[in-house]
Amino acid sequence: MHTLAVAVAEGVPIFELAIPCEVFGYERPGLADSWYDFRLCASPGTRTAAGFAPQDRHGLDALAEADTVVVPACSSVIDDQPPDLVEAVRAAYDNGARVVSLCTGAFVLAAAGILDGRPATTHWMHAAQLAARYPEVLVDASVLYIDDGDVLTSAGTAAGLDLCLHVVRNDHGAAVASALAKRLVMPAHRPGGQAQYIDAAAVQDADELGPVLDWARRRLHEPLTVAALARRANVTTRTLIRRFHAATGTTPMAWLRGIRIDYARELLETTSLPVDQIAERTGLGSPANLRHHFTRTVGVPPTTYRRTFSS
Repeated sequence: MHTLAVAVAEGVPIFELAIPCEVFGYERPGLADSWYDFRLCASPGTRTAAGFAPQDRHGLDALAEADTVVVPACSSVIDDQPPDLVEAVRAAYDNGARVVSLCTGAFVLAAAGILDGRPATTHWMHAAQLAARYPEVLVDASVLYIDDGDVLTSAGTAAGLDLCLHVVRNDHGAAVASALAKRLVMPAHRPGGQAQYIDAAAVQDADELGPVLDWARRRLHEPLTVAALARRANVTTRTLIRRFHAATGTTPMAWLRGIRIDYARELLETTSLPVDQIAERTGLGSPANLRHHFTRTVGVPPTTYRRTFSS
């Protein structure tokens, strides 16, 4: 049997720990002849964030014997990761194990040097911190998960389920993964990526730009230009672009496009307006232009987004 071990660290969030336990930890009669030899690995006295203690556990040194090692979310992305956990995960990887991280478990893999030079993802709220702390990691916050062969990483929380189903799909085939997804009452594959859950234009506005940005937000339906924003701010276009980049990390037009996409998301969620009216109200012009920019930014077409998030 394929040995799959879960690394249980002190204070691990219970939901992210429960995901691999649910997907890999139960026999699945009728799905596959041979499932997984499932093991929980933890240091003595380890407890989860909810105070649970793993029973029938193995030590962290048992990770080195596993074919696959799953690292759930860590308890903190600010503090250094536990050295014994980092060393055990690295030893398993060096011994040929496939390593899978869920949510902020990517910080453990990064601390072990496993993600150096590799594409990886994590929860979008912590992606910038992962990139800053471990600059050798090629962080992509737009996707639900990344399969880089023997190293796989997932975005936040529920995306861990997506990745674990993907692992089942790799190991046992699409039919088994689809049947398991039905048992879990979830889609076998979610369209789009993590970008559909992020406010694309959530930036920190500098005091000197705040009034101009508020002015622009109230006029998204108008054909706003960099020159118009500069006139409103009473500065040259070159000065505006420089200040804009310093305040938001992007260009004025890219920021406007993000604001318009966010407004389109709001209208798709809260109204039944047709796409052509949403395109007009948001200043994105034609329905085709809205679909192009929305799909490129969010990862799914407007109609798919509406079906998923409409209230």
